Amino acid sequence: MSGSGGDTTAPEAPTGISPGPVTAWLAERVPDLARPLSFELITGGRSNLTFRVTDAEGRRWVLRRPPTGHVLASAHDVAREHRIIAALTDTPVPVPPLVGLCTDESVNGAPFYVMGWVDGIVVRDRAIAETVDPAVRPVMTRSLVDTLADLHALDPDAVGLGDLGRKQDYVARQLRRWKRQVDEGSDRELPLLHELHDRLAADIPPQQGAGIVHGDYRLDNCMMGHDGHVAAVLDWELCTLGDVLADLAGMVMWWGDADSPRPAFPEVPTAAEGFGTAEEVIARYAERSPRDLSRLDWYIAFQYWRLACISEGVRVRYALGAMGDQDPAEAAGVMERIDRLLDNADRILSGA
Repeated sequence: MSGSGGDTTAPEAPTGISPGPVTAWLAERVPDLARPLSFELITGGRSNLTFRVTDAEGRRWVLRRPPTGHVLASAHDVAREHRIIAALTDTPVPVPPLVGLCTDESVNGAPFYVMGWVDGIVVRDRAIAETVDPAVRPVMTRSLVDTLADLHALDPDAVGLGDLGRKQDYVARQLRRWKRQVDEGSDRELPLLHELHDRLAADIPPQQGAGIVHGDYRLDNCMMGHDGHVAAVLDWELCTLGDVLADLAGMVMWWGDADSPRPAFPEVPTAAEGFGTAEEVIARYAERSPRDLSRLDWYIAFQYWRLACISEGVRVRYALGAMGDQDPAEAAGVMERIDRLLDNADRILSGA
């Protein structure tokens, strides 16, 4: 079927998609696009919205755009995401192939970009992880850690990202940024969040060089190949330059390690048997990186605090109906989760 044949009546599109203009835009960049296109919100995203785009012949792409309402420009800059992915295309860090970026808001109400579809599996939760061949699970862990080390080994200037952000004082800037976004966006008092901010800010470890920080690196933010290797690193919206140990700490924070002395999330995919422990993850990273990891627990406490700030922003967006067609009931436990995150940061900083 060509783009001009067959039934071209498009099915109803989800909130956040203007099917006619988006189809015309994509047709200019994809040869023989088979109309109509169908658009499906991919579940799991809580910030920029991600849609599966499928043409009448079953070819697939991915479209990313900001939420449909209450947004913070710095947190939802899809043009910046597109730039990062483009810069990493010819590096050891696997990223999706790019189709194009649209900054003309008349097309879809906001900027968006489209990527090619990458075959593989997103191990989004423990139920999916349990379906992965047990022999493949440790391969996934090794590839996940090695890919992060490869990212952190890149010279930002050499790949054209040297001006992506300030290279120094990363953690201090992050502490200011996320506190400010809570101060400006939240509608409630969060005394422990502010107390933890002050404790963290008073004891920031010296930064060991500057690299590319993904900002939300974990198993379920990667497309994993069926052989267990990372096929593409996804979700670059929080990427910047600075202290790469924050990335390692974030991955460790999300590790489902029941035997860890640190607080852990029991429901995460890496809680399934075979993915190994957080200490094994840290040890493998240490083999690939010259950085001193002796203050890693401070970074993990920082990541719990940071995730609480991000989650508060998500709570506000849900309340304002800015998350497209996602079920508002998903936000029901967000406030409880924020309390748990802050308590975890407090426990680590207190040595409990």
